[in-house]
Amino acid sequence: MENQKSSSSLKAVIAVLAVLLVGSLVYIFKITSDADTVQTELKTTMTEKESVMKDLQELKATYDAAISENTSMSDELIQERDKVVNLMADLNKSKGDVASLAKYKTQFIALQSNMKVLMMENEGLKKANTTLTTQRDSTVVVLGESKKYNEVLVGQNEELAKAVEKGSKLTVLNMKTSAYKLRSSGKQIETDKASRADVLKISFTIAENQIAKSGDKTYYVQVIDSKNNVLGDKKTENFGDSSLVYSFLTNVKYENKTVQVTEDLPGRDFAQGTYFVNVFDKNELVSKTSFTLR
Repeated sequence: MENQKSSSSLKAVIAVLAVLLVGSLVYIFKITSDADTVQTELKTTMTEKESVMKDLQELKATYDAAISENTSMSDELIQERDKVVNLMADLNKSKGDVASLAKYKTQFIALQSNMKVLMMENEGLKKANTTLTTQRDSTVVVLGESKKYNEVLVGQNEELAKAVEKGSKLTVLNMKTSAYKLRSSGKQIETDKASRADVLKISFTIAENQIAKSGDKTYYVQVIDSKNNVLGDKKTENFGDSSLVYSFLTNVKYENKTVQVTEDLPGRDFAQGTYFVNVFDKNELVSKTSFTLR
């Protein structure tokens, strides 16, 4: 009888221990599963944080490249770049929880949108600057050609014109430019002093040509002072891929006979030094000369 009681007690103890063992195993499994879940979420969060940081670094690199081009928008670009740098610093200090990452992603998207707008404006300014540079270079090239030409051929226009064979193209010669002082009476007195000059008188001759086409003819006159400034109207005329900045234009009625053309270019505060005067038939240089004001 006592043996039966001992056996029953032993079985009860074993049953309790089995229940406790099963409970422990279930608890350990749950703890392990929760830990794995937390670790997975942590890895995912860190990956997203690194992704946002990478996007911000690329955004900063884009701004750095645009700023290095030194356009008129550099100040705006620097301000936006600094916002990106500050956001990177904040993100680096953050714990990387889901809520803060969502905030950083939202701020990144806003900065990215601003960047796209600024980049479009910056590209537009670069294209406009390229156009202005091309026009300036065109004027500088013409000035350089004028200087070289005048070193060799000043004073030989009449002799050269007599040697040119007759053709359908009109010849411009006898080009002369003088400075004048205007009296209150309206009388013009020639001067070679820049401080006294009120007007430049530019004259040239269109030679007789019996086989040329008669009718109205337009010439573009370009006057460049000793500081490389184009005087007068400073208007621009385009001829296909090239452009010309001119001081004034003159219209001539040509009837196959010699025509004398004289035009006045008023001004003030004329600079001292050598001036270059060029006459163009459309975009073709047909005559040039120089003079000096002291």
